[in-house]
Amino acid sequence: MEYENEDLLGYETKDETETEAEAAPQSSDDTLYCEAETLINPEKEKTNQEDAETDLEIESNTTILKLELEDNRITEEGVLSLMEMLHENYYLQELNISDNDLGLEGAKIISNFLQENNSSLWKLKLSGNSFNEECAALLCQALSSNYRIKTLNLSHNQFSDTAAEHLAQMLALNVGLQSLNLSWNHFHIRGAMALCNGLRSNVTLKKLDVSMNGFGNEGAQALGDVLKINSSLVYIDLCGNGISNDGASKLSKGLEVNESLQVLKIFLNPINAEGATSLILAIKRNPKSKMEELDISNVPVSEQFSKILDSVCSTHPQLDVVFKGLQGLPTKKTLFLWTNPMRLIQIYADQNKISVMDFFKSLTPTGLMTMPVGEFRKAMVQQTMVPINRYQVRELIKKLDCKAGMVNF
Repeated sequence: MEYENEDLLGYETKDETETEAEAAPQSSDDTLYCEAETLINPEKEKTNQEDAETDLEIESNTTILKLELEDNRITEEGVLSLMEMLHENYYLQELNISDNDLGLEGAKIISNFLQENNSSLWKLKLSGNSFNEECAALLCQALSSNYRIKTLNLSHNQFSDTAAEHLAQMLALNVGLQSLNLSWNHFHIRGAMALCNGLRSNVTLKKLDVSMNGFGNEGAQALGDVLKINSSLVYIDLCGNGISNDGASKLSKGLEVNESLQVLKIFLNPINAEGATSLILAIKRNPKSKMEELDISNVPVSEQFSKILDSVCSTHPQLDVVFKGLQGLPTKKTLFLWTNPMRLIQIYADQNKISVMDFFKSLTPTGLMTMPVGEFRKAMVQQTMVPINRYQVRELIKKLDCKAGMVNF
């Protein structure tokens, strides 16, 4: 799935939103960006003058850090103009030229730029540009020696298993890339195996999105093998990959020993409570697990699963497992599980003549107004002042200002 929730390089948890704060160059200035609107008349032909204006004359601009040109019918000439502009502009950091159907010629131009890239560009979105295997070969050759790009979005293209082999070679060599979105392509078992082989040698990638592909159970097993040795990945999205209970069980072997992964999204797969149980028990068996979120949100579970999860969370209080719902749970108990947590905290604060803010500040020894999501979840579950369960903690986190993996009181 696509996240502007890419909005991870910092998920130390968390969604693509979340790890990008880590990869982005630090600056005290507010980020400025320029967004070009899509032309509304599809019948109107673009003139040479309009193509030339694609660069927006920002070669010497020092304030625009982000340029959004998604779905603007950019032509080959327009892409060439953009890349020439980037050779002159050392301030632009983020470029989005998704959904422009750039094809092979566009890929050649972008690859040539990446091979000579000395700009400040670190985030590049190339989603939906009809890139195929030949395009993948060109882009991967450039990225094998270009380490400036930290976040790369290649989702919604036409990459198949051959393209995955090119990507695998790039991943084995690249030491700069931290977030890679390959969702909605055409990878199947061979492609999944190739990508996992590349990941075995990669030591910098933190976020990987391969949702809506065809990894299957064999791909899940290969990724589980990667997790046994990988110490950099903190976020993986495997949604919609045809993974069954057998695949979940094989993937869980990696969770038993992995010490870095924090988020695993695996919903929209044919997994039931049996597969879900194998995943949470793997986390329980790993005392060094950093898992904070397991998303199986299309899977309905039983009260028996909930009891097992209670046992898992007793040793891993930072963990949140998102599932569809509890089957066969009495209505009265269901209502209790979802009682407004902020109301419970307010009642406690009133009874003890303190402010709600004082309550939250008491959760952290530093008394700061922010906490990482995982630490906040752990503190809320372990505190004894307010009777609150993990479902209520999840809702509380949603209500608080949660950005880049941090809860803001």
